[in-house]
Amino acid sequence: MSTANSLDAPYDVAAGDRPPLALIAGPTASGKSDCAVALAQELERRGRRAVVVNADSSQVYADLSILSARPDADDMGGIEHRLFGAWDGAQGCSAADWARAARETLAEIHGDGAVPILVGGTGLYIRTLIEGIAPIPPIAPSVREAVRALPVEEAYAALLREDPERAARLGATDVTRVARALEVVRSTGHGLAHWQARTSGGIAGTVALHPLILLPERQALYARCDLRFEGMIARGALGEVEALLARGLDPDLPVMRAIGVPELAKVVSGEWTLETAVSRGAQATRNYAKRQFTWLRHQPPADWPRMELQNFNGRLLRDILLRFLG
Repeated sequence: MSTANSLDAPYDVAAGDRPPLALIAGPTASGKSDCAVALAQELERRGRRAVVVNADSSQVYADLSILSARPDADDMGGIEHRLFGAWDGAQGCSAADWARAARETLAEIHGDGAVPILVGGTGLYIRTLIEGIAPIPPIAPSVREAVRALPVEEAYAALLREDPERAARLGATDVTRVARALEVVRSTGHGLAHWQARTSGGIAGTVALHPLILLPERQALYARCDLRFEGMIARGALGEVEALLARGLDPDLPVMRAIGVPELAKVVSGEWTLETAVSRGAQATRNYAKRQFTWLRHQPPADWPRMELQNFNGRLLRDILLRFLG
C-alpha cells in the first residue's frame, strides 16, 4: 500500500493508496477554522478539491449556531463543510456516534478523490476516530447512580484504592473523569487501561495523517475567548438559547450543557443579569480553552507537530500552510 506523502499528491483509493487526511486541532478561539479554510483554498488552487470536516462537539448541533461559533457561509470561503449542525439537539452525539459518521464521511470524500481537512478541538472525538474505541460494556445503572452521587473527594479516594493507575493520571478535582473511571472499574471489574488496550475501529492505519496542533500564547487566547463570547451576545446568542429552552429538552443533554447555554438560561429565567451571564460565560470559555490546551499539548502522539503561536496573522497563516504543503 502506498502512502500520500503530501496533501496535494494524486492518490487512488481503489488501487490501494493510503489517502491523505489533514488534521488541524487547537483550543477554542485559536484560529483553526480559518486555517482549515485557507488550506482548503490553497489545495483547490493546486487542483485538489478539499472538504472541511467538523471535529467539535458543540458545532455538531443544529441548535447551536452562534454559541458554538459554527462557521457561516462567509466563513466557509466557498469550501464544502461536513458534519456541522448535523445533529438535532434532542439527540446526544457521543464520541462513538461522531466517529462513526466521520469514518463514513471521510470514506466518501476519499472516494471522490478529494482531501478531507479535519478541524476541531474535542480531544475525545479525535482520539476515538484515530485510535478507535474501547469495548467497555454498558455501565450498570445502579453503579452509575451511586458513583455520580459521591462528592469528588470521596470518588477520587475510592479510585485510588480500586484503580490507582488511573487515579495517578487524573486530577483529584476532575469530577467527570474521576467518576467515569470509578464507574468503569466498579461495573466491569477492570480499569479503563484494560479496556483501552483493546480499542478497535481506529483509522490510523488506513490514512496518511498530516496533523498540526495550534497552541496560542495563553493570555492572547483568553483575550480572544472574551471577545468571542461578547460577539456571540451581539449576534443573538440570547435568542438562540430562548429557542432552545422553548423545546423543553432534557437538561442533561449535551446541547443543554454547552458553554453559554446554562449561563444565558439564567438570564431567561430572571436569575441573572445579562452582565453576570456574559462574565460567567466568558470565564467558562476560558476554562474550556485551558483544558483543551493542556490535553492537546500532552495527550496526542509526541510526533504530532505543535505550533506555538504569539499572534495570529497572515504571515503565521502562510507558515502553517507551508507545514502542510512543503
